[in-house]
Amino acid sequence: MAAITVQGLTKYFGQTLVLDRVDLDVADGEVVCLIGASGSGKSTLLRCINRLVEPDHGTIALDGVPVSDPRFGRTGLQKRIGIVFQSYNLFPHMRVIDNITLAPRRVHGERRRAAEARAADTLALFGMADFAQSYPEQLSGGQQQRVAIVRALMTKPDVLLLDEVTAALDPELVGEVLRIIAGLRDTGITMVIVTHEMGFARAVADRVCFLHGGRILEDGPPEALFSTPQHPRTQAFLERIVESGRL
Repeated sequence: MAAITVQGLTKYFGQTLVLDRVDLDVADGEVVCLIGASGSGKSTLLRCINRLVEPDHGTIALDGVPVSDPRFGRTGLQKRIGIVFQSYNLFPHMRVIDNITLAPRRVHGERRRAAEARAADTLALFGMADFAQSYPEQLSGGQQQRVAIVRALMTKPDVLLLDEVTAALDPELVGEVLRIIAGLRDTGITMVIVTHEMGFARAVADRVCFLHGGRILEDGPPEALFSTPQHPRTQAFLERIVESGRL
């Protein structure tokens, strides 16, 4: 699939330092979860990886090639790196089948019949085959999030970025979406996941990175990081998580 290398990544929003010289390596097929309090830089790091946000300093490479390299181009990079947001971002005036085939047809030149056949197969894998002709407003939040994941997978990405995809869901729908993501892990796709679901991170991730103040303060296997965190900030964060019953 693909490997990601982030070196010295720095990003300001105005005078606010959001990412502070971040280094991160994600191996081919690895699942890395980013955890930390709101405002720690997790989502900005994710958006920098596929150039939705341009960093001020530092480099990001995919399989050793900088993502800013003209050989990628904007659409080439977006084909290789898919992203799913917490807000779904489905087009409300389009049916599910049109939402998920738009990019393959318009950006990558796939014929409608081929795109729709592939979309039908992918929807079936996610238990959504019966909703191809539905509009987003006719779906539950969990169903819309599954459609958003299918849409990201339709460009056959090597990397999937997931940005707090359960944050906008009712509690009873969270488990439904997390099971879908856990299933994707078995396909071997490289994933970087921003999540507040600590139990999910512990179960699915190969590595967990704790961010604070725009820096990765601790990085390790989930069992080690959650059981015996080394950095005082990580310890304090996880103590609050345990007190709230989320771990």
